[in-house]
Amino acid sequence: MNKGCLLAAVAGVVVLLVVLLTWMGMYNGIVTQDEECNKAWANVESVLQRRFDLIPNLVNTVKGYAEHEKGILEEVTRLRSQWGEAQTTEQKAGVASMLEGALGRLMVVVENYPDLKANQNFISLQDELAGTENRINVERQRYNSAVQGYNTTIRRMPTALVARISGFQPRTPFEAAQGAETAPTVQF
Repeated sequence: MNKGCLLAAVAGVVVLLVVLLTWMGMYNGIVTQDEECNKAWANVESVLQRRFDLIPNLVNTVKGYAEHEKGILEEVTRLRSQWGEAQTTEQKAGVASMLEGALGRLMVVVENYPDLKANQNFISLQDELAGTENRINVERQRYNSAVQGYNTTIRRMPTALVARISGFQPRTPFEAAQGAETAPTVQF
């Protein structure tokens, strides 16, 4: 009987150890994907910050040529300030999307100023901004891929149980703002 109890106890410990190690493996996998999402979002914020750092130079360059376009310039400046004040990922993503629309309208205005389009400072800033927009798009795609992997992991069984018990929540992917499918229009 002692031999049977000892064997049962050893088997119980082995089963408990396997369950514990499996749990730890799933938990660590979720943590790794969560951190990958954090890193990807930090990369998005980094290139968004680059965009926002370029905006004052762009606005100041355009101001001299387009004084009567003050409304668009003020909107770009206001949205840049809002991004700096945003606290959550969702708030920053929303402001960034609105700013994209305002920058699009600003570029439409620029088309009406041939002298400005020929200004070397403006051309240089416009090229930097275009490169930054491409970087933003790439980083958003990377962020959305990380979020998709993470969200898939925390919804799949048995990892979903570990995620729920451990308090992991789904993340929101970066989405285009409403109306982004429509080209900006400027009326004079």
